[in-house]
Amino acid sequence: MKSTYSFYTRFATLALLFTALLQTSSSYASDGHSDSHGEAHVKEYNPVETILHHVKDEHYWTLYSTTDESGHEHHYGINLPVILYVEGQGLEFLSSKDFLHHNEVKGKFGTYVNHHEHIASVDESVKVLDFSLTKNAASTGLSVILLLIIFSAISKGYKKNAGKAPSGIQSVFEPLILYMRDEVIQPNLGKNTDKFLPYLLTLFFFILINNLLGLVPGGANASGNISFTMLMAVFTLIITNINGNKHYWGHIFATPGVPGWLLPIMIPVELIGIFTKPIALMLRLFANITGGHIVLLSFMSLVFILEAAWVGGVASFIIIPLFFMEIFVAFLQAYIFTMLSALFIGSAVSDHH
Repeated sequence: MKSTYSFYTRFATLALLFTALLQTSSSYASDGHSDSHGEAHVKEYNPVETILHHVKDEHYWTLYSTTDESGHEHHYGINLPVILYVEGQGLEFLSSKDFLHHNEVKGKFGTYVNHHEHIASVDESVKVLDFSLTKNAASTGLSVILLLIIFSAISKGYKKNAGKAPSGIQSVFEPLILYMRDEVIQPNLGKNTDKFLPYLLTLFFFILINNLLGLVPGGANASGNISFTMLMAVFTLIITNINGNKHYWGHIFATPGVPGWLLPIMIPVELIGIFTKPIALMLRLFANITGGHIVLLSFMSLVFILEAAWVGGVASFIIIPLFFMEIFVAFLQAYIFTMLSALFIGSAVSDHH
């Protein structure tokens, strides 16, 4: 019992440290005004600002921030390039860090302002298209690099340990690969498993690693972005309908057992159903990941809202299970997205019974 309590206490301590890391970017920042003694006033903690800072996309990837004695904030993170296309002029290359220190940034073709992560020209008559490498885009690229490194190592492991028991990183990922193949993909696709296995396994691990990166302090909420989930859903939509056989399309345009006079009603309904499936995929992943982050950060914010030491101890016993629940949700949502994608593709390529 004592060892269990000690184990849980260590996790509580780690949770508090984790909480502090997540909140440094906006907790107790000074408003820059000084009283008669020259001391900066401290503004009230704003949990909404902290939560939105994590879940939204941004041009500068802020890892943490500090506030000096004079009340000025100093941001530390990754300086990402700002790439703008100015109509009639061409490409404009700027630095995202410049927008942290200046309300307006001068470029080669004009002056630009960043208003809630929407960069536009001060001259409203000038149209600007933003192609910048934002935090979510950079995090997605990082996940691709990690996947290439991991699966290159796994591939080498299979070649090296041919006919032997797996070892190293191969032994960690092999159970997941075999489970997804044998329990999720093969039951839905049958004889077509080998054809769609590369896509579905890539889909699963790509979503999973982005879900997990979003839980790292300072990480980006890429898989909780509607653009990310929409793109994954569009891939499934395209693959499903390109590979759909005559039975799949026949069920849409000539539903078996439906009287001819009812087809003008059924065909539009079936066509709408083609798009409602990927829309459901898109919204489910977006809502669950973003909602989970908001709930977790809301409980973390209690430590700073109530401003009491004992709150940190109580909150840690809530935060720890929630954090592990978020890890579980990261796996679960990747599993559900892949399973439903396999189901939709399987229904399009299966033989008529």
